[in-house]
Amino acid sequence: MSDTTTPRGGIARIVAASLIGTTIEWYDFFLYGSAAALVFNTQFFPTADPLVGTLIAFITYAIGFVARPLGGVVFGHFGDKIGRKRLLVLSLLMMGGATFAMGLLPTYGSIGVGAPILLTVLRLVQGFALGGEWGGAVLIVSEHGGAEHRGFWASWPQAGAPGGNLLATGVLALLAAVQSDAAFLSWGWRVPFLLSGVLVMIGLWIRISVTESPVFLAAQAKAEAEAAKGAKETAPVVQVFRRSWREVLSAIGTRFGENISYYILTSFILVYVTVHLELPKSTALNAVLIGSAVHFVTIPLWGALSDRIGRRPVTLIGSVGMALWAFAFFGIVDSRSSAEITLAVIAGLLLHGAMYGPQAAFISEMFDTRVRYSGASMGAQLASIVAGALAPIIAVDLLKNYGSATPISVYLCAAALVTTLTVAVTRETRGRDLTRAETEDAADPAPAVTAGDPA
Repeated sequence: MSDTTTPRGGIARIVAASLIGTTIEWYDFFLYGSAAALVFNTQFFPTADPLVGTLIAFITYAIGFVARPLGGVVFGHFGDKIGRKRLLVLSLLMMGGATFAMGLLPTYGSIGVGAPILLTVLRLVQGFALGGEWGGAVLIVSEHGGAEHRGFWASWPQAGAPGGNLLATGVLALLAAVQSDAAFLSWGWRVPFLLSGVLVMIGLWIRISVTESPVFLAAQAKAEAEAAKGAKETAPVVQVFRRSWREVLSAIGTRFGENISYYILTSFILVYVTVHLELPKSTALNAVLIGSAVHFVTIPLWGALSDRIGRRPVTLIGSVGMALWAFAFFGIVDSRSSAEITLAVIAGLLLHGAMYGPQAAFISEMFDTRVRYSGASMGAQLASIVAGALAPIIAVDLLKNYGSATPISVYLCAAALVTTLTVAVTRETRGRDLTRAETEDAADPAPAVTAGDPA
């Protein structure tokens, strides 16, 4: 049996719907991270020490990550039971609604402690929604396309992350450029949050048009036939921890260095440049803006390369490169040159893209169809708690305690090495037939090589 393949025109529409949806979701999520570094530290968590206020703002930023595994479990369960499409629509509505509400929140100066509490609750909703979004978006693309170009097609929803960051940072940079600091802090920061309402309507219109995954529909029909014969079905999340816990650990390790490096390169850098180096916030925003544009374009290229040489080699290029770049990065940023800071961010995001581009196909191919949404979501979102959620907090704390970027470089290098070791011992998945069950793969461990792929 082979993968059910969607015609090229059909897969392009599926990819476009997933990319636009994930871009909007990540726009909402990253908008909070940028605002935590630039606005929320004073408007919602005012303290005498700027770094302390930023640290508290990033703690609430991390709370969004804590909700992501719960979202992964809930969305994964229902996504494996009733389909990918319905859950993707729900996640977009939840994320957009929470972000729009943030734009309407009164600040600490208006209602006191109620302001950060409300902000934190909405951040939890964001995290819950994003926890379910990632798995569904990459799976609906992975399961529509055949094995030969899965790395390329599945990498496009991944490009939604830099796409969303590009959009969020771009809007903030534009507002910061045309407004005074006082106007931006007073009301200008609300505009990008309120803009989310318009973006969600566009995203919903496009996402509702996609068709359900044919691989899922086939698995669902098989499960219904077995249930009609009296077979008892175990909840997907239970099956994941019973049979696929090794794959969950592999997904966590694969995501670890990628996740930490991304949030240091795109969120913490805003703090480092504006607070530690005391440079204009436009310097950091423009560097992330340009870096995200390059990142967006190159992620699918890394995905395509993984179709030729494998998921593992491409991921290792990124993780080993990041382990080395960790020490050069801050040395270049410390030059205080806008051009050199921008080049440092671009180089870092290129290496990150090598880890991130193949990841959607790599993790999707680790799991059986009937538990794929749950397994992929759990592995990805548990990594987010131990990696991305803590990365800006740890980096800010290290900077506060040591006044130097060297400990942060060591931290980043160690994270990249965790991913390197994980991928080195993980089985190559390129070419796997997603319609095959785990028992079939166990009997025939060598992945299928499709026409056009190197033997």
